[in-house]
Amino acid sequence: MIWLNSGGLPAGNLAIVWEPLEEPGLHRRAFLLAVAAAAAPRALHAQARNAPVRFGLTPVFLDDHAGFLRDWQRYLAARLGRPVQFVQRGSYREISDMLRQDKLDFAWVCGFPFVRHRRRWRLLAVPLYLGKPLYRSYLLVPAADTITRSILDLRGKVFAFSDPDSNSGFLYANYRLSQADERPAGFFSKSFFTWAHRKVVEAVAAGLAQGGAVDGYVWDTLEKSSPELTRRTRVAERSPEFGFPPLVARGSVAQDEFDGTRSVLLGMTGDGEGRELLKRLNLDGFAPGSGELFDGIDRMMRAVNRFNHVPAA
Repeated sequence: MIWLNSGGLPAGNLAIVWEPLEEPGLHRRAFLLAVAAAAAPRALHAQARNAPVRFGLTPVFLDDHAGFLRDWQRYLAARLGRPVQFVQRGSYREISDMLRQDKLDFAWVCGFPFVRHRRRWRLLAVPLYLGKPLYRSYLLVPAADTITRSILDLRGKVFAFSDPDSNSGFLYANYRLSQADERPAGFFSKSFFTWAHRKVVEAVAAGLAQGGAVDGYVWDTLEKSSPELTRRTRVAERSPEFGFPPLVARGSVAQDEFDGTRSVLLGMTGDGEGRELLKRLNLDGFAPGSGELFDGIDRMMRAVNRFNHVPAA
């Protein structure tokens, strides 16, 4: 038995007194078990605090930012007080699967997968572009094509999509065709996925495709950084505005982790290093956002599913 005694000691001091038990060594094991039990919560907390924050990214709009990602990783880790691990995959679907399997804590995705998984994911933050949490899909054609004004002018042509889970790079174009009672397979002579918006621009610029669907923010950013590439293309059509590709959290992420990460993202405009990183991203900052920003994407998804006779989820 273990008990505490302060008798004979100065005030405020305690002594641990061992009372022998019948079984030799049992008192020591009991004491060690008690100490271990008391220390376990602290050890688990320390382990969680030192575990890296797993952040999923795709090359769909961050395919040429290796140096930026290193700097952003260091910035986030310093302000979160924890290691940050960027996990890059080649498609939105892979990132979505990893979130579903709790292999990621956060991810930068697109509005299309967000509306499909909004019951499982939490909206962390929405980037601000040109002062708003909005962007557009662009229809690109080669610069020499001065006639095309709409995707409906590209019947029988070769068309480049970015990713099957991209709103700007796939869903919106499909929605436009469905409104004309058309599907890509029957409308274009050939279509293919490039798996990155920049590669859509490159395919159209090189004449590998006579049209392409691309994220307008990406094309605008490339116009600043790679004008020799974008000048070989022309924006033939711009979509209405949609909610900007959001940053999301898996549904089971701890609330304090969610709040802390959101606070760091929203606070990037408040210090010089954060503002410089945002400038390199061609963004104005991050906002909490709301699910309503993506209702237009949700309506298009449902309309395309009905047109293709896809059962409602």
